[in-house]
Amino acid sequence: MKIARYSAPNPQGKGLTGLLPDWEYTRPRGAIAKSSPQVLADYFTSMLVLSAAFKFKPVVGRDYYLYWMNDRWSLSLIGPSEWGADRSQACVGKCVLHADMTWTISPSVKLGECEPAMKAIAGFHDAFVERLRSDAPLEHKLPGYVAELPYYQRLFASALSRSLKSSMTLGGQLSIKSRDWLEKGGQVFFPGAS
Repeated sequence: MKIARYSAPNPQGKGLTGLLPDWEYTRPRGAIAKSSPQVLADYFTSMLVLSAAFKFKPVVGRDYYLYWMNDRWSLSLIGPSEWGADRSQACVGKCVLHADMTWTISPSVKLGECEPAMKAIAGFHDAFVERLRSDAPLEHKLPGYVAELPYYQRLFASALSRSLKSSMTLGGQLSIKSRDWLEKGGQVFFPGAS
């Protein structure tokens, strides 16, 4: 009996960027204990950014820009000054991914002038608060595997969950009902959202 020798179907290693390297890349680093308002703000802001359309792997510390255009969120590498006036008006703000896999948004000075974006933020906020009106612990409400999200959004949502669970563990905040988080942390997580 002759044994066939196995040869690698991809000897040049092309296309080997896969889930495991991306999973390691999104490992939260530097998670710390956070107050209830900060955990909720990080959760809200990060999910707002991750609900945006984008097809690139975000890099820690790089500036990105969140837009509300054509009834959807979009995350871009291109700032509002590099676009025309309509895109500039639709800019919600500058976003930064941190090493702990949470996002922050610095709101645009023109955000208050963009009524559609403000309504979209308020709608996202209301849905977020409604999701947390529950007796389930907050850690059960964090994103795990969200099948309907595209690859990078799904990957970074999972990383966000790992980060927030680490912060909550360090802060002794596990097993607290989601609705109690809302009472402790307030219910406004972004300027103009109420």
